[in-house]
Amino acid sequence: MASAAEQMAANMSWGAFGKATELRQRILFTLGLLIVYRLGTFIPVPGIDGAALRDFMEGAAAGLGGILSMFTGGALGRMGIFALGIMPYISASIIVQLMTAMIPSLEQLKKEGEQGRKKINQYTRYGTVFLATFQAYGLAVSLEAGGLVTDPGWFFRAATVITLVGGTMFLMWLGEQITARGVGNGISLIIFVGIIAEVPAALAQFFSQGRSGAISPAVIVGVMVMVVLVIAFVVFMERALRKIHIQYPRRQVGMKVYDGGSSHLPVKVNPAGVIPAIFASSLLLLPTTVSTFSGSQTGPVMSTILAYFGPGQPLYLLFFTVMIVFFTYFYTANVAFKTEDVAENLKNQNGFIPGIRPGKRTREYLDYVVARILVLGSAYLALVCLLPEILRSQLAIPFYFGGTSVLIVVSVTMDTINQVQSHLLAHQYEGLIEKSQLRGKRRSGKKGKARR
Repeated sequence: MASAAEQMAANMSWGAFGKATELRQRILFTLGLLIVYRLGTFIPVPGIDGAALRDFMEGAAAGLGGILSMFTGGALGRMGIFALGIMPYISASIIVQLMTAMIPSLEQLKKEGEQGRKKINQYTRYGTVFLATFQAYGLAVSLEAGGLVTDPGWFFRAATVITLVGGTMFLMWLGEQITARGVGNGISLIIFVGIIAEVPAALAQFFSQGRSGAISPAVIVGVMVMVVLVIAFVVFMERALRKIHIQYPRRQVGMKVYDGGSSHLPVKVNPAGVIPAIFASSLLLLPTTVSTFSGSQTGPVMSTILAYFGPGQPLYLLFFTVMIVFFTYFYTANVAFKTEDVAENLKNQNGFIPGIRPGKRTREYLDYVVARILVLGSAYLALVCLLPEILRSQLAIPFYFGGTSVLIVVSVTMDTINQVQSHLLAHQYEGLIEKSQLRGKRRSGKKGKARR
């Protein structure tokens, strides 16, 4: 039998959506801010030689045509004010979360409720400014080295740093506004829109190669089939759960004795989400991106690193896999699913796993289960991220199809749809409550007249 919520979700229609005025306002607000973000990607940083940048981007796309350009919605390739995108904020938030798990004072601050959360958010913003400043200065120096600046010097560097850091902080504010007053997670939606906006241009380039004969029709069909299969596989794995049975004992309240209940503790096959792939990709693409802007100024050390750790190289693929596996285990154990906290919460709620004693034994059992689930979860992340890299390097496919991008698009789409359904369910519940109250008033009114 389906639950009441599932039945209501099945009965949802465009009519119910039209009646949910608050949800409609939230969606329009979200779309408006995302349009502002897209417009900002076309506003250039002052002092850039536009013609030289276009020529440069047509010839060199190894680092920028990858994940960083996709994450910024093409702003990095056009050198817009949002060229750094939201990645400094994501990196700072991940670092702060990892430090919170390792530093006792920060962990205690996290447990202080709303005030502690505000303090941690403040530290995250400070980290965002620091990382954005460092990246913006490195980007300005690389642009000067590549000959893409009309008037190089300290004035250009200062203007670039101020512009790019201001753009990143504005994007962070947009993301927070979308999360608070819109639909979905604002930061994730900004990355999602940036990736989706670049897909039409990538598809056009891909099909133009097919028309010119550079790529055979069989390869085009094979890539399209692979895209569909990978998306279906990602959806299946993101929804996959390992349910751990939880039992609650009988309890007595006053003179009444309530029977013990049972439930399930869901453990995702991939608790860390897309974080390990983002971290690993950012670290591996950093030397490629710096060398791309530096042009002929690349030194012998950087050239050696690129020769062994360039995209598609065996060491690149091996290191990519190792970092994905490491970050999957590390992030899950310290942030996404802390078994010690879960075991303590179960103990406080008088819940237990059948056959396992509460407390330390429960934590050890959860560690045992999660460690084996992550073997499949980390292998799934590595497969999705490495398959496009291998095919692109072997078949020389110009269409950028990154596993990290697919993971982000699918995860954000599923999360946003779930939030829309939650708003619709809340609206339907409100309608049912109002109807029941009206019926109650009518019945009480009829009884009052009969008594008279």
